[in-house]
Amino acid sequence: MITIGNAQGFWGDSPDAPARLVEQYPALDYLTLDYLAEVSLSIMALQRSRDPQAGYARDFIGVVKSLVPQWQAGAKVRIVCNAGGLNPAACAAAVRAALAEAGLPDKSVALISGDDVLPLLQADPTNGDYRNWESGEPLETVADRLNTANAYIGAEHVAEALALGADIVVTGRVADPSLTLGIGMHEFGWSATDYNLLAAGTVAGHLLECGTQVCGGISTDWLELPDPDDIGFPIVELEADGSIVVTKPQGTGGAVTEATVKEQLLYEIGDPVNYLSPDCRVDFTALRVAEESPNRVRVDQARGSEPTDTYKVSATYRDGFWAQGLLTIAGRDAIRKAKLTGEIILKKLERAGYVYDRSNIECLGAGAVAPGVLPVPELFETVLRLSVADQRKEAVDRFAREIAPMVTSGAQGTTGYAAGRPKPSPVFAYWPCLIKKDRVNVTVALTE
Repeated sequence: MITIGNAQGFWGDSPDAPARLVEQYPALDYLTLDYLAEVSLSIMALQRSRDPQAGYARDFIGVVKSLVPQWQAGAKVRIVCNAGGLNPAACAAAVRAALAEAGLPDKSVALISGDDVLPLLQADPTNGDYRNWESGEPLETVADRLNTANAYIGAEHVAEALALGADIVVTGRVADPSLTLGIGMHEFGWSATDYNLLAAGTVAGHLLECGTQVCGGISTDWLELPDPDDIGFPIVELEADGSIVVTKPQGTGGAVTEATVKEQLLYEIGDPVNYLSPDCRVDFTALRVAEESPNRVRVDQARGSEPTDTYKVSATYRDGFWAQGLLTIAGRDAIRKAKLTGEIILKKLERAGYVYDRSNIECLGAGAVAPGVLPVPELFETVLRLSVADQRKEAVDRFAREIAPMVTSGAQGTTGYAAGRPKPSPVFAYWPCLIKKDRVNVTVALTE
């Protein structure tokens, strides 16, 4: 049995969580850190455009430094993370420099690269695999505006890196659950055709990948959680036969229950009978979930089958600019006044010659999160959020100048304009597609 914890559910999660988790559970064997969401790589692309040595989650270097006292005190925990983003080589080099500076030059760092498939998509935009998975549009429609394209590579490369003796594995866009599955493949010798075992490792990784969610974060019963100010990060006890126990460090807040585990199992999986990963397909309906004791939930009977011959690709492309403005409207008829305020601003802009590709008028607190689903109460206060998007930056710039005048020419009770003029921001649209696995060249090596 090995123990695997996760202390990073996304880029921006609690920066002190990794060191805190290892301090709370010193015997931890492995620590996974998941930094990448679809939008993360677009942000990293912007950073890399300004600095060729950027393009990765620089927060991870601080995490490495924060773990130095634990390693110096004897902790054996090994790290597997996708903090490399668009520049895993630079990330690995920065990690080695941080370790050397801390007096730990013998800690080995492995680099997994090859997930960046942007050149392949740009070279062959008529390839049918590159059609938008959701809309069916051909890639040619956005090929000249592509920004990033990364294949979700699998667990076998993580296992290979660990077999080289790596204490820290730095990857780019490895699929989230594959970070954990690769550990299981390395430790237990699971082969690429042990589909039920691969399914178990994938389920373990899926339970861990979102950090505190499996310990009660955003759960249905969140209001009833004990000590929600200190929700523990999760730990999985993984056995060679694929059995899983989900738990968390003693004394931490939140809760690991049958309900929190089932909610996380259903999170972002698509078809529960045919969950697709680069390593296998998983039938989530075969799983058995049972509480063993407080904050210990066993998950077993995973069932898997052969994976597809393609990787999913997460690509992004430049899609113009956007901006939003906020105004608080108070008093009688607040919703009517807020909607009319938004309509007035758009009419004034139309008279000035600006009709936008997309615009949106929202009254926060009045059912804006799910229009037509949530009830609309009678409000005496609402926040107007008016947003526009357009290919023309100057059009979005002009929009930004029309919010402030409503403070004096708008409805009575208009206030809340304290953040200054909104600034146009670039829009990166999402383009999901596929690529044949044999077209992707992944390399694994220890760094020097």
